[in-house]
Amino acid sequence: MNQENENIGDFTSRFRELQDKFRSLEPGIENTDTKKALSVMNGMVQELWRHVDKLSHPSEQGELKLQDVSEMYRNAPRMNGAAINKPLDEGTKAPDFTLPDADGKKVSLSDFRGSPVLLAFYPLDWSPGCSQQLDLYQHEFSEFEKRGVNVLGISVDSIYSHGAWAFVRKIEFPLLSDFNPKGATAIKYNVYREPDGFSERALYLVDGNGIIRYSYVSPYLHHIPDIYTIFQKIDNALKTVKAN
Repeated sequence: MNQENENIGDFTSRFRELQDKFRSLEPGIENTDTKKALSVMNGMVQELWRHVDKLSHPSEQGELKLQDVSEMYRNAPRMNGAAINKPLDEGTKAPDFTLPDADGKKVSLSDFRGSPVLLAFYPLDWSPGCSQQLDLYQHEFSEFEKRGVNVLGISVDSIYSHGAWAFVRKIEFPLLSDFNPKGATAIKYNVYREPDGFSERALYLVDGNGIIRYSYVSPYLHHIPDIYTIFQKIDNALKTVKAN
């Protein structure tokens, strides 16, 4: 119980920090659809917080638990739909980008020169397939570390959604926000689904020289790439780079 209370305390502190950051940034955002979308997302996170906040009080029957929040994806509407984009070709230069992580820190692909990077584009935080996919990557993170591969999750969600989602799902690798301009990085990588307003479920393995060594778009939104196939592709790509 003490550990749970400590986790809740950490979440409370983190939430308030992100909320203060949002309030400081909001006045400087032009009154456009982007601001409206950001305000809606902030409202959603606030609503989620009202439920999670109950965890700081003695348990009562019917009260929502943190575990309940982490399991919400199981009852969420399933994502369907066939892929509408093809990935960039292997062997081509990976477009550079700079996106904020959940802490608002700017992260660029070029920051990882000299080390391979797996870019995991996914549709949305909190959705069923994305929760399962990123949970899997976190569970197998030691396998990525063993291969020296950095993992970056990328979606069109805001940094506030990323912060809350990463805490609930215990995701420790960076989640980058392709929120403003919405989908700009996904567009660079030819994986943005314009009709839906989010990206395909796609993977890019970029070597230390910034070259795409493996590219993949799931044939259907709900399809999660096989983790063992990913490791095999990484191993093959690293052997090829080493041989050259």
